[in-house]
Amino acid sequence: MSQLLGLFITGTDTGVGKTYVAAGVIRALRRRGLRVGAYKPAVSGSRAEPQAPVWDDLDTLQAALGQEVPIERISPQRFAAPCAPPVAAWLEGRQVDAALLRNGIDWWRGKAEVIIVEGAGGLLSPLSDSDLVADVASDLGFPLVIVARLSLGTINQTLMTVEVARTRGLPIAGIVLNRPAALDPHDRSAETNPRELAARCDVPILAILPYEPDAALLQISPLFTIDWMELAYRR
Repeated sequence: MSQLLGLFITGTDTGVGKTYVAAGVIRALRRRGLRVGAYKPAVSGSRAEPQAPVWDDLDTLQAALGQEVPIERISPQRFAAPCAPPVAAWLEGRQVDAALLRNGIDWWRGKAEVIIVEGAGGLLSPLSDSDLVADVASDLGFPLVIVARLSLGTINQTLMTVEVARTRGLPIAGIVLNRPAALDPHDRSAETNPRELAARCDVPILAILPYEPDAALLQISPLFTIDWMELAYRR
């Protein structure tokens, strides 16, 4: 569908750090001198501010781009309630435009060499009344980067996400294990998850990210060592 090169950042759940990873990939690509775009087909859950509502995910992506791209070009469909987009839209008397989920990316054609798309929740999370995230990912056609929480329960969630992707014929670039919260000293799974996943899944683990409470991308982040463009070519 798209002549753009890109990667689709999905997660095993909500709150696993998709935006953090997406922003890191954008910065890594920009460091190589590439023109990079960011796209989130729909976003929900804003903060009420005096001037206008704020979506933290979009602010993070905009900052990573390093330019004042209007947020409506990053995400053309934005809703206030912290619910799945079709539910948040319904609460506002609106409806998610299924076509716009797909063609909202067209603004970036000719402006970006590679685009980083961030989903909402996991692959089976609803994006519209008729679409799951996996449906839009399939139509955009970009390889998936699966972001998984580095904690207890990750093995099951990650293997299920991989199985869903393969059942639907979605290409997978790899897995990023992220620690979005401080490590529980009693949780030994963070040490063992990478080994257990590698033994049960042939998808490469691209990076293991430490907890960063300020969500500031360190210049030594493992995300900067990966050839994301090479992964984007894998269809």
